[in-house]
Amino acid sequence: MGRVVVHLHGSPSDRNISSLIENFSDRLKSKVRIKIHKAKLSSSEYLDALPVDVILLDENGEKLSSIEFAKRFSEWGLSSDETHLAIGPADGFPKNHQKSSLSLSQMTFPHELAAAVLLEQLYRAFEIERGSAYHRV
Repeated sequence: MGRVVVHLHGSPSDRNISSLIENFSDRLKSKVRIKIHKAKLSSSEYLDALPVDVILLDENGEKLSSIEFAKRFSEWGLSSDETHLAIGPADGFPKNHQKSSLSLSQMTFPHELAAAVLLEQLYRAFEIERGSAYHRV
């Protein structure tokens, strides 16, 4: 069964956002793992440190609804390989990165908030998959 690995550029410095990330991470323990990279890495060095098949979270990436994202999450879970998702550094990823990417929104978020939103969406996808009432339509 595949697991999702969420890569973060540095530990969140905002306690409230850190608490949100930890809360959703705890709820997803069996499905999602967080890997924190050194914040001192430049965006290029960070990108180079990520797995080759990483999916970057980028405002210009593929846009999915929560239901579409839940289907993708389900596919990742059925895979025998890990799926790697990466939140960029504060200044984003290099513009010519040539990697697959997903968008959380057309709006721009601080990278720490984007991490919290991503983890909430992963949790929502898990709950949609389970058929719980967490996701209301």
